[in-house]
Amino acid sequence: MTEIRPGVLRTPDVRFAGLPSYPFAPHYLDVPGGALGPLRMHYLDEGPAAGAPVLMLHGNPTWSFLYRHMIRPVAAAGYRVIVPDMIGFGRSDKPAARDAYSYDRFVGWMGAFVDALDLRGATLVCQDWGGPIGLRILAERPDRFAAVFAANTLLPNCEAPPRGVADWPGPGIIAWIESCRTSDDLPVAELFARATVQRPADDVLAGYEAPYPAAAYKAGMLEITCGIPVDPSSEGLAANRAAWEVLECWTKPFGTAFSDGDPATASWADIFRRRVPGAAACDHPVIAGAGHFVQEEQGAALADALVAFLHKAALQTVAGEQHRPD
Repeated sequence: MTEIRPGVLRTPDVRFAGLPSYPFAPHYLDVPGGALGPLRMHYLDEGPAAGAPVLMLHGNPTWSFLYRHMIRPVAAAGYRVIVPDMIGFGRSDKPAARDAYSYDRFVGWMGAFVDALDLRGATLVCQDWGGPIGLRILAERPDRFAAVFAANTLLPNCEAPPRGVADWPGPGIIAWIESCRTSDDLPVAELFARATVQRPADDVLAGYEAPYPAAAYKAGMLEITCGIPVDPSSEGLAANRAAWEVLECWTKPFGTAFSDGDPATASWADIFRRRVPGAAACDHPVIAGAGHFVQEEQGAALADALVAFLHKAALQTVAGEQHRPD
């Protein structure tokens, strides 16, 4: 176990050698870790430095490896593609104690990352936990973002129908939370494979396992699930509702591209399209042939949809500026 200082683990670099379709150079910056001291966050930074930034946020139990099929096509279209690993995931530092993590801390760490890079005019691309974390960051820093592209994600708020989702969280989510609360390990590859339409190759599954050489490195994975707001007393619920207030006034482009094989998030695509004004002028393709981790199974198709969205969003922005009163 590689402990860089008391209570903070760092995965050895050798674990990331030779991963399939992941040739990208690592970049690092520090975010505040409170009593743990500065925590090193890893990110990828590809494409032209002067290009409009596209911030791609992963969820659980994945890391930046998830976006490897999308990075080059989006960068080749002229955009600066930034893909961080959340603290506790991927090549980023991993506090060893579960109580070092919380929903609000994940938001705080990623918000500090966005501030450190001083992102402006960014498009948020979010899937899984990338939505609850990224949309809160956007709500707190709306001037830093120009658009949102959401895939297989959600922003839970414990509302009743018709504004919320009638069957969420449901018994499956509750059981998943309880399993993580009472476990001290996660079978990363198997969890990932269960959420796909077709089981990925062994070397791909090994790529998702690479950052976690032992159970001690998985505290963040386990604890993030316990942070899902499922009742009115949940941490982060008030902030999620505040984020919805921002989103319900969001007139900048908001696109969705959910897959056709993810029942866990399917109903949320319509929620975003109905509740966010900026969704009205956007296309909302359904990506065929993918489960929850659409970037893995249909990364090329999702990248094509994203580039089309980015180009259209840029045109909408220019048109809006031309019609803005002096």
